[in-house]
Amino acid sequence: MTKEFIYTKLQQYRLAVLATVSEGMRPEAALVGFAVTPGLEIVFDTVRSSRKYSNLCACPHVALVIGWKNETSIQYEGLASELGAGAGDEYKEEYYAVFPDGRQRAAEWKGLTHFVVRPSWIRYSNFNPPTVIEELTL
Repeated sequence: MTKEFIYTKLQQYRLAVLATVSEGMRPEAALVGFAVTPGLEIVFDTVRSSRKYSNLCACPHVALVIGWKNETSIQYEGLASELGAGAGDEYKEEYYAVFPDGRQRAAEWKGLTHFVVRPSWIRYSNFNPPTVIEELTL
C-alpha cells in the first residue's frame, strides 16, 4: 500500500468520524467534513465552543474512520494541531477547495478555527473478496 493509493481513496470521501478524548478520559466522537493533502494530512474546521475543540486542546491524539460504504474503510490515527490566525493558509486552502462555503463560515462564524491532523498510522480495509487489510505507519 502506498501513500498515493491512500490519498486517492481519501479524496473520494468528504466526511469522517473523529474520535477524541475529554480531559476526564471520556471518549467522544463527532462527524466532521474534511479535506486531505497529498501528504495525507486531514484538515477540518470546528468552533471553539464544541466539545471536540476542548478535547483537542487537552489531548491532540485523535482517530478517524473514513469511508464505510461497501465494507471498505480507512482507519487513521494522528496528532492534531490548531491552525492559528494567519497560520496554515496552505491547509485552509486545501479545505476551501473541497468546501468553498468554508471561507464564508470562517468570516461569519464566531470562534471558527481549523485543525490539521498529521498521520502516524493508517489502515485500509476492504472486506470484499479478496479481502485486503493493509497498514501504513508514518
